[in-house]
Amino acid sequence: MTETSTSSPSPAAAFALRWLRRLVVLGLLAASAWWAWPRLPDPWRAPFHAARLAMQPVPTSLPVPVAGVAANRIADTWGAARANGRSHQGVDIFARRGTAVIASTEGVVTRTGTNNLGGLVVWVMGPGRQMHYYAHLDGHAPDIGPGSHVMPGDTLGYVGDSGNARGTPPHLHYGIYQSGGAINPHPLLRAGMGTTAKAGP
Repeated sequence: MTETSTSSPSPAAAFALRWLRRLVVLGLLAASAWWAWPRLPDPWRAPFHAARLAMQPVPTSLPVPVAGVAANRIADTWGAARANGRSHQGVDIFARRGTAVIASTEGVVTRTGTNNLGGLVVWVMGPGRQMHYYAHLDGHAPDIGPGSHVMPGDTLGYVGDSGNARGTPPHLHYGIYQSGGAINPHPLLRAGMGTTAKAGP
């Protein structure tokens, strides 16, 4: 009786086979991630967006974050005296009650809610980890909450007079904060006069 033997693959062939299997597995994982990414809820994706935005430079110009308002209609009231020894750390953008308040940058919503001064507010972390503060809202947009990923022009809420602005003409208080404290948004809005961020959903 003649015995038959099977020869084992050469070391080079075995090495190539192992790498082929790894590439197939990696390809399947990449395809699964590509399919799943747009289907993940915003809060699950927020850390990835936040990390990416943190590495981007801060903007040198911004569109006005109230739909239909031109930058040359906004007074520079930065530093103006306020009650209890405070100074104004932002700009006030006047518009009809209910006008859309829109994101001035791409960002991740870090907080929505209410505080004594700002009333109904939205905080958005934008490029360079700058925090954009939208206050005195009449209401929040229904799909906006912590972890929401927003693009310029996305609706965050609506112009109102909540907080310590109650009874004054409806307006948005818009502030920008970074590691060294608040900065004046007015020059950035003036620099962005040629750009518009149309209200989105």
